[in-house]
Amino acid sequence: MSRFNPPFEIHVHGDVPLREDVGYSQLQEALKPLWQYAGERSLAAAAASHYDDEPGIRFDSEQHLLQVCWTVPGDEDFRQIIEETCMALNDIAATGAPLEVSFYDTEFDEEEAGEDEEARDDFMMCFVGPTPAAIMQVQRDLLVQDVVHMMERHFDASELGEVVSAIDRLFNQRFDALVSSMQLGRPPRGPGGSSGHGGPRKPRHLH
Repeated sequence: MSRFNPPFEIHVHGDVPLREDVGYSQLQEALKPLWQYAGERSLAAAAASHYDDEPGIRFDSEQHLLQVCWTVPGDEDFRQIIEETCMALNDIAATGAPLEVSFYDTEFDEEEAGEDEEARDDFMMCFVGPTPAAIMQVQRDLLVQDVVHMMERHFDASELGEVVSAIDRLFNQRFDALVSSMQLGRPPRGPGGSSGHGGPRKPRHLH
């Protein structure tokens, strides 16, 4: 990599189920922003993590699964790189899946830092999926999991049905707004019109 003393160590973590027809060459093309960012000429050359105890980037052809536990030195520009990667993975993903991206400040020294100084560590959650509905589904599932886990400290799980229903209503509204926006400008259905594809299918929990 051409960057000199990059200010962050960036860790990407997650598993992405892939379509059964996806091969290594398609995966390599989808992950091209990552391996080029690492300064390599192929996925195989960049697959090893910056740390030996991390598996790196792996393709399980039997399970049709992309497994990522990979650290690379970098800067804030990696945010654009992971966005481009997620867009490419959308085309080969079988279901929705999250990718966790952590930024660790390599320039921060806790012993030498002043009282008002803080590390620039950061965290972002990215989502991939074959359709907007698939992405929204995994977002919903993770939110429900986090909210229920937090509230179970104070309430019994059986008392949280209304909370889950409220989350589903919010995602229903977002999904309906998405469908409406996709319908704008579409020719009318019927004789002489286009039938289109009917828009994205609603996730299973969003009734």
